[in-house]
Amino acid sequence: MTDIWAFLLQTLTASGAAVMVLVVKAMLRDKLSPRWQFAAWGVLAVILLLPAGRGGRYALLNWPFYVELFRSGLTGEYGALARVTAPVPLPAAAVPRTAEEWLFAIYCVGVLFLLVRYIVSYIRLRLLLKRGRENGQVRGVAEEYGLKACPAVEVEGLPSAFVCGVLRPVLALPARRATDEKVILHELLHLKYRDAAWGLVICFFRCLHWCNPLLWYCADRAGNDLESLCDQRVLERLEGEDRRDYGRILLEMADERYARAPGTSSMANGGKNIRRRIEAIARFKKYPAGMGLVSVCVLLVLAVPLIVGARAETPSLGAVNVPVQMARARTTPCTTYAGAIDTYAKAVMTWRRDYRAMCAPMSEQNRLAAEQQFWRAGGPESILNNVENSSGYQFRNLTRIDENTYEGLLVLKLNNPPGRPRTGSDYIWLAVQRLRAEKEGARWVVIPQEDFWATEAYGWKDWPSSCDELPALEYEARSEDFLLRLRRQTSSTVDSYEQEGNHLFGIWQVFSTEPRPNGSFNTYYYQHLEAEYTGSPEDKRNYTSLGASSRPIWGEDRRPELEPLSPPEDHPDATDWTGGSNQGDAWSSATLRVNWESPVFLGGGGSSVGEDPFAHPSAYAVDFYVNGEKSAELTLHPVKGGAGLD
Repeated sequence: MTDIWAFLLQTLTASGAAVMVLVVKAMLRDKLSPRWQFAAWGVLAVILLLPAGRGGRYALLNWPFYVELFRSGLTGEYGALARVTAPVPLPAAAVPRTAEEWLFAIYCVGVLFLLVRYIVSYIRLRLLLKRGRENGQVRGVAEEYGLKACPAVEVEGLPSAFVCGVLRPVLALPARRATDEKVILHELLHLKYRDAAWGLVICFFRCLHWCNPLLWYCADRAGNDLESLCDQRVLERLEGEDRRDYGRILLEMADERYARAPGTSSMANGGKNIRRRIEAIARFKKYPAGMGLVSVCVLLVLAVPLIVGARAETPSLGAVNVPVQMARARTTPCTTYAGAIDTYAKAVMTWRRDYRAMCAPMSEQNRLAAEQQFWRAGGPESILNNVENSSGYQFRNLTRIDENTYEGLLVLKLNNPPGRPRTGSDYIWLAVQRLRAEKEGARWVVIPQEDFWATEAYGWKDWPSSCDELPALEYEARSEDFLLRLRRQTSSTVDSYEQEGNHLFGIWQVFSTEPRPNGSFNTYYYQHLEAEYTGSPEDKRNYTSLGASSRPIWGEDRRPELEPLSPPEDHPDATDWTGGSNQGDAWSSATLRVNWESPVFLGGGGSSVGEDPFAHPSAYAVDFYVNGEKSAELTLHPVKGGAGLD
């Protein structure tokens, strides 16, 4: 914990877990034995020892939302989010300057004060015990019950017996009066199970969360449950009248103060707590063996959701003010690069400031909070005023720079060209922007690399499978009067379609503009082969048909032998055809008319790229046909220095 907000996040997370533990313990008060009643506090101890929000997961509620809302509402700042790097305070070696830094400094001083106070009290107690007289009664009780003894001393002024120390324990007894064997048995059982160490753990958590009354209450309850557990162990070794006599001894201690030092265990732990223990003694019973398994299951059901946690949903509060809107957005991190790009795309499509805040760098958060009209600049001529939301988006040419950086082109469909009507029914207009997604701490953010620009593409309503106006990975080879060029592009989207309608009117798919911050991409490739004529105009009439078959070459594979180009079996007399496979093979034949235009399309297609969206063929094998005869067996290699995917 490096600031007051991190402490607040840690202590709130622990408080939520504490409430759950208290509720479960109250519900099962008569069902769980003292052994399992105390074990339940182990769940809270794990929560206290783990930094809140590890892996972006929280117990019960999205606690960062409430911390962020409180901080931004109090300070008006939208800087870095509260993050717990360690469950203990790590103060900076600098003089506090702001009110928040002073509060954290006061908290750290409080932790240090309590630690010093507990350490001093323990040292004073050990010095006091050194002046005590040795007592031999303890060894007899230990032999009677088969327990291990430790050094025992009598000390003036002690109200009751207790064990002091973990590594070198000493049993302290009141001087000038006999100590009941049952009290000694109680302390020897504390010694056997090293309960003084649990006392140290409880004191440590008291120090860390000294300003949280709920956790102090839980510390008291844990100490009481530890004593109840020891009572249970004692009663299991006593019979009949001895058990009732043990309850009488506890009752005599009901008025004693509870001032136990850290590293000690004492049968007397305060009047109110002893009354609870007497009630437990009245209910004493030996629990059946099967209850142990039931208790384990109960604790697992309690522990797993609290310790493992979940990516808690931020509350949806409808129309809200800027602090709530920003807190909700900033505490819903994008956990994948695809989720960040999806969120950014939908922020552009819907003009939602909170969507942009989810995937914006922390350095931009204050500016986002201050903007009154998010992105709406440039007047009616702005490209983004014409985005067609129902068509979704595409992220073209997804490229991995390194494990924490990805780039590509965000492509949105426009209703019409900026500032003028559509130019033709067979064409659509696209808004394009190069983006970079990169890791910022535990979240992914999106950084635009340029302004949006518009381009026209052939597509009529549907997305164009391949767009010549956008960059592509290009492969080329030359054959006499022709330059063969294959263009390969990828298109990635996060599945955002949802079903609407009913059985009466039918069911259809609708694109949802709700971000998917944890989404993953479905990536497809599109490729097409074309032949560009480079010969003289006079020789152009010598060509009556062109054809090609192609197959990708991966890695260091040798060039494959391709099947002869032939028309499809169901149309053996066809002169124009095209086809392909989902493995990247393609074949095509085109008849050239009078005054034919270059380039000539020679096949293409697309499919899913499989598991690796960044894998591209090292080359393409192409058999080129001119006027119905094979003219050349070519290998198309990537164009060096071209505008590709890298």
